[in-house]
Amino acid sequence: MNARAFLVRGLLAGLLAGLAAFFVGYQVGEPHVEAAIALEEAGAADSHSHGEEPEAHSPAADEAGDEEVFKVSRETQRTWGLLTGSLTIGLAWGGLVALVAAGTLGRIGRFLPGQSTAVISLIGFVSVALVPFLKYPATPPAVGSGDTIGDRTALYFGFLLLSVASAVLATYLACRLRERIGTYGGVVAGIAAYLLVVIVAALVFAPVSELGDFPADTLWSFRLSSMLTLATMWGVLGVVLTGLVSRLYARETALAHRRELAASL
Repeated sequence: MNARAFLVRGLLAGLLAGLAAFFVGYQVGEPHVEAAIALEEAGAADSHSHGEEPEAHSPAADEAGDEEVFKVSRETQRTWGLLTGSLTIGLAWGGLVALVAAGTLGRIGRFLPGQSTAVISLIGFVSVALVPFLKYPATPPAVGSGDTIGDRTALYFGFLLLSVASAVLATYLACRLRERIGTYGGVVAGIAAYLLVVIVAALVFAPVSELGDFPADTLWSFRLSSMLTLATMWGVLGVVLTGLVSRLYARETALAHRRELAASL
């Protein structure tokens, strides 16, 4: 079993995960995106109806407005755009998880290749998707100021990198302690160390609260659908990749046994 075999199976698993995420996102998430956009447009129309004057245009803005601007329709965004994004992310994460699983094979306990792949997938979901989402959950289009998007993006990716780094170190700590205090103690110590770091980081990192008077039920539905989409992608990725790696290991093990038997005759 080499890295290339893992990578090919990771890309296949990522492709299927991207398709599944697209289906869930389109069926579950897009209706709430449409509701948020409708609220945003209604708010803009209401501000105009109250007699607010439009902003003055500078000569530079007028010159820029004369240039042709390429705009993607909402229909394209919610169909082909969503599909392209889902497949791209699925392939990227599938290949990355597969390479990490190949690199850690035999280094995280006495797991079989399929078992270690499942562990890597679970750690990836928790550190990359779940924990950062709990600190900085997804927000619909009508929420948040354009002036703070850079700061909000930096906070999210900063917390994401910290979460991933903490998960890597916690896994290393668990493997080292396993030799001294056993598997149960090592796993508990690793989980406790990871939770300690991310909880302290969650308290230190600046909060983001720009909800205003956005309806709570719409916000909750949007965030729930976003989490379901993430869970679907990582769940399909982990299950499919684990199954493919397990089948590969079983086939190579059977082939090795047949060769040993043939050599002994």
